[in-house]
Amino acid sequence: MESIVKNVRDLDQADRSVLERVVGHELSAGHQLIIQVVPLPNGEIAESAARAIELPEWCNIYQGLSDADVDELDAAIVRAQSGRDFS
Repeated sequence: MESIVKNVRDLDQADRSVLERVVGHELSAGHQLIIQVVPLPNGEIAESAARAIELPEWCNIYQGLSDADVDELDAAIVRAQSGRDFS
């Protein structure tokens, strides 16, 4: 088992934001995170890996299309341009 201890006050904003999404709420500078990494029991490893790669049928939107068909669809997609100027 591996334990990682992080003080929230020492995190940069990007890392803090990610960890807030992981724990599901805002963190304050007075919080400390203790994260433990533990292996799954042997029987669960294969099952967990299999679930991770199963995608729903609707994810196969390009299945059966040629490269030319995919290119044609890609060209037809209208991408909205933001009104904001970042330059």
